[in-house]
Amino acid sequence: MIVPADIASAADYERYFRDRADPALSAYIDGAGADGITARWNREAFSRLALHGRVLADMRGAHTRTRLCGIDLECPLLLAPVAHHRLVHEEGEVATALGASAAGVAMTVSTQASRTLEDIAAAATTPLLFQLYLQPDRADTLRLVRRAEAAGYRALVVTVDAPVTGLRNSEQRAGFRLPAAVRAVNLDGMATLDMAGAPGRSPVFSGLLDHAPGWGDIEWLRRETPLPILLKGILHPDDARRALACGIDCLVVSNHGGRTLDTLPATLDALPAIATAVQGRVPLLLDGGIRRGTDIVKALALGASAVLIGRPQLHALAIAGASGVAHLLTILRTELEVAMALAGCSRPDAIDKNLVWRP
Repeated sequence: MIVPADIASAADYERYFRDRADPALSAYIDGAGADGITARWNREAFSRLALHGRVLADMRGAHTRTRLCGIDLECPLLLAPVAHHRLVHEEGEVATALGASAAGVAMTVSTQASRTLEDIAAAATTPLLFQLYLQPDRADTLRLVRRAEAAGYRALVVTVDAPVTGLRNSEQRAGFRLPAAVRAVNLDGMATLDMAGAPGRSPVFSGLLDHAPGWGDIEWLRRETPLPILLKGILHPDDARRALACGIDCLVVSNHGGRTLDTLPATLDALPAIATAVQGRVPLLLDGGIRRGTDIVKALALGASAVLIGRPQLHALAIAGASGVAHLLTILRTELEVAMALAGCSRPDAIDKNLVWRP
């Protein structure tokens, strides 16, 4: 697949995707919880924040390299976990892994991937992380963990902010249904919940929430694996402190891309309080609304060590396959390098709150 000549930014990939995708598919991928307020705030938070430009800085030896939980990264950018890549490309997550590898960007593979985690690992030459949804049966959770360990995944990213699916009205209105040929293949053979519940009880409370994970499950998982554990979905400082007490190695400040509880704060707005609570004891990652290299700089300035992107990877995969993913990531890295040069920062760890404009 060939990258269209007029694509020069992540927004261009999104435009191409929306112009060409089935409306129901677009509603699923780009949809958000309820009225989409949180998803909108994610982007607006970056637009509101201004940067200082600095001149005549010493940029000799400038680079974007960083290290996260023992993993060397070429730049402070990772692919976030996104389900069902085969919705937009026949090779699914294998094609995404090839594109990420070509760009030298680490990839987080979803529990709900549409290719096996082993096939994805076989295709990738870049570091892989495995995103884990804790399963109702701990034996099933451990089965996933052991497979990730055996396949060479470098860390577990445990998503904790979606014990139930958000009310995605745009997806409901469009009538999206997952095609029969696309499924979460890594969950084959695992226990499923009876969502009907007891007569007279809510199917949400008696179905999912009766089996929702708690802090005890995080403590149990920490004992069961030597892999670094990143906890994804942290927005409150008290949850950040509780996570540290569980021995978590990294926190991901995330509101699930605005797809769960609507009117949660933008992740960029939530980041400073989390950084204050953590006091540098573990690294922080951030996702939600990253579309430009300047967005990466702003996140790092407010306390993140790296960022993740979600929806844009599917836009690029749909338009140009592995080449599109590699091209998108190269665009973002180039934008990051230009922003660092114009802000006078020669390394990611030189980006701090002094870079943020305070009128």
